[in-house]
Amino acid sequence: MSKGKLPVNKTKCNSERSLAMKQLIIIAGPTATGKSALAIELAEILNGEIVSADSMQVYKRMDIGTAKPKASDLDRIKHYLIDVVEPDFDFNAAIFQNIAKEAIREIHNKDKIPILVGGTGFYINALIYKSEFEHYEEAKISRKEEFSMDSPESLFAKLIEIDPEYAQNTHMNNVKRVMRALEYYQETGEKFSAYNKRSKDNRSPEYDFKFFILNRDRERLYEGINSRVDDMIACGLIDEVDSLLKSGLKESMTSMQGLGYKEICAYLNGRVSKESAIDMVKQGTRRFAKRQITWFKHQSEGTWLDGDSKGMKAIAQDIMRGIGE
Repeated sequence: MSKGKLPVNKTKCNSERSLAMKQLIIIAGPTATGKSALAIELAEILNGEIVSADSMQVYKRMDIGTAKPKASDLDRIKHYLIDVVEPDFDFNAAIFQNIAKEAIREIHNKDKIPILVGGTGFYINALIYKSEFEHYEEAKISRKEEFSMDSPESLFAKLIEIDPEYAQNTHMNNVKRVMRALEYYQETGEKFSAYNKRSKDNRSPEYDFKFFILNRDRERLYEGINSRVDDMIACGLIDEVDSLLKSGLKESMTSMQGLGYKEICAYLNGRVSKESAIDMVKQGTRRFAKRQITWFKHQSEGTWLDGDSKGMKAIAQDIMRGIGE
């Protein structure tokens, strides 16, 4: 198989070739499974370029806590949707959708294969499916001011009351997600969990995509998460957060509510000890990974890959064989 080209049946008609030009490969899954490394290996085989589907890597100056690719990896393969906005910008799925579509068009225009990689499942689905998501974003009247006076505990209690199913897979501290579900209910009278199910049942693909979900054994995954957090601390996560706060960013900003940032903010502002903050990051990330796995099981239709079975280069070769079948 030649490098840089997907296997194509030469007898296909022009319309089928046109569809192939909208090819998209997706590498998703929970945090700390090696998605970025796998995407780079696959991009080299395919002559592809990478579009990040990570809700935190879009922010500039937030490098360590978001586990952005190393400079050497960015030089190795072109990446999109990394370092696109300042941390005081309120980024969301609708903005991601627009920028990611433009990035994919650019990659296709270069006759390359776009590889979407990340763990933010809502962003991925917003991009690949023609759903009612866009209409909701356009039509909704923001209730942020109404909800802004409530504590996370109070907001989550409201969510449990109106939509316990959605609350089950949502963390109380994910205020943005909780508020989105409350906003949707206020505007439509429909539970957000019901909207998700309906959208899933009526999906129309935006791209000719191949979806792969990378996972690991739960115990090894948690060990990897703990190790990654220790590495982040050793690489200067505390100094990174301190610098962001000194630059004028507030704890309440969306970017500063990301895992690793809100816990270190609590330490720097004297509310918890350093050791407690680190433990909180580890515990929060493990819980987040568990919710990601649940989300991809129920909201995505992809091929699951065992990240413990072999090296990333070998898994990339397996993906190539699957694409060619």
